[in-house]
Amino acid sequence: MSLDRISNMISSLKNASMAGKPVVEISYTKQCEEVAKVLKTKGFLSEVKLFKPEKTNVKMLHLELALEDGVAKFTEAHRVSKPGRRIYRGKDELKNIRGVFGVVIVSTSKGIMDSASAKKKNLGGEVICEVF
Repeated sequence: MSLDRISNMISSLKNASMAGKPVVEISYTKQCEEVAKVLKTKGFLSEVKLFKPEKTNVKMLHLELALEDGVAKFTEAHRVSKPGRRIYRGKDELKNIRGVFGVVIVSTSKGIMDSASAKKKNLGGEVICEVF
């Protein structure tokens, strides 16, 4: 059984947002870090830090939710492409969701980025998740 770390990260962020918690700490993976960096550039996270707790050999990610009037901007998200069913879209099939309020995160041959950046670079790829 393999773990889907991105789904775990997304549900942790969503739960923290609903519970009013400003910070989430999760296990590190390179893919989670890249998705978190895209969320930071889009304004859903205010800080992404990599750290290693004392007396352990495990890396962790420290994610701070961006707040607007004391409420997290991160309200809803869901995983699109899952380990059991990968979803790929060409550059013409990529869409933005909910206007300026949402972001679609895509894994392309040039790295993980939002759908708008992928379209500008004429790239398609695996649709990882949608956040709004």
